[in-house]
Amino acid sequence: MVKLEKVTSAGTLSGVYVPEFEAVADAFVHNFEVNGEVGASVCVTRDGDTVVDLWGGTADAKTESPWQEDTLCVVFSSTKGAVALAAHTLVASGELQLDAPVKRYWPGFATNGKEDATVRMMLDHSVGVPAMREKLKDKGCCDWEYMVERLEQEAPFWRPGTRNGYHMANFGWTVGELIRRTAGQSLGAYFREAIAGPTGAECWIGLPEAMEPRVAPMIPFKPVRGAPLSAFTQALVSDAKSIPSLAYYNQGGFNPNSRDCRAAEIGGAGAVANGRGLAKIYAPFACGGELGGRRFVDADTLAAMGEVAVATHEDATLMLPTRFALGFMKSMDNRNAPGVDRSSVILGSAAFGHVGAGGSIGFADPAARMSFGYAMNRMGPGILMNERGQSLVDAAYRAMGYASNTSGVWRRG
Repeated sequence: MVKLEKVTSAGTLSGVYVPEFEAVADAFVHNFEVNGEVGASVCVTRDGDTVVDLWGGTADAKTESPWQEDTLCVVFSSTKGAVALAAHTLVASGELQLDAPVKRYWPGFATNGKEDATVRMMLDHSVGVPAMREKLKDKGCCDWEYMVERLEQEAPFWRPGTRNGYHMANFGWTVGELIRRTAGQSLGAYFREAIAGPTGAECWIGLPEAMEPRVAPMIPFKPVRGAPLSAFTQALVSDAKSIPSLAYYNQGGFNPNSRDCRAAEIGGAGAVANGRGLAKIYAPFACGGELGGRRFVDADTLAAMGEVAVATHEDATLMLPTRFALGFMKSMDNRNAPGVDRSSVILGSAAFGHVGAGGSIGFADPAARMSFGYAMNRMGPGILMNERGQSLVDAAYRAMGYASNTSGVWRRG
């Protein structure tokens, strides 16, 4: 392993990497020197072994405290991938069946037009409750029972299964409540037992108070005045009753820099981790569903996890082309789509994972036997990846012998 020790204007960068992955280290340094990175971490595993583990910069700009090896941050919707991993362990054990009606596990959900919803629809964002119409109470996102009751009462925006729209915050409760009822534990407790604990990952859905001193506060993205507006942003500013606006603004007071929100088990956006933690939770799923002598899912479940479940030219929430597996994002190439700004994530065709607001990501690529995690404190533009995270992903694929992503997915040479 090669040791990285580099001083930049944002702080010292540290870590180790296998020589053939030097391009990832170069891209990491470039992000700080050119792309305005403040604090970040990135980790890559191959065949379950760590080949890149880098961190550095500034954790808290106000105190100028450095980003340490064990610094954590909120990873927003990268949380959804963690939730989906937990759900699929229950599918693999037979406790949760994808094509079963939701009412088998959660009878209260089967009301107001949601009677025929299935578990599969909950995972693939087609169940029809991407937002809440009536304003949520302040800190409602921290009250699990309240959010579940509101979802039970909500009428779907479309007949479940007939189209898809990203369930921005609500995915954490639609899928999370299925996990809670099936596993007999809270979402965070089951995730810890089934995924984070066995993989040794520092990744929490519901952060223990003892870990709070290690958390880097998030730095919001500041829009550039006069910049072109995407269809999603136009909907936010022009129609308060639109699905994008309701999903984005009516989230019950979610604040990533609030102790209350980090402590709550907010499965749509609230996980706290770092690049190493995200890479570790995906590592078994990059290696056939098994790692360290423990099997997490069977081969059939793993195959289903990586298949495209829904795809559309206009997601009802994000207002752009999207492709989803069952709980995961697939490669989405919107680089040439009109009216779409920085709203792509380019992965291998077999890869599945999830991007978080601002640019974090965790994913597994079973074809490359690679897992990847990136987390940062300065949020970037766009709905999906920005140049910082994507440059790291690109460098990792090139190091693995992949030649081009012009097709919309990374392909081998």
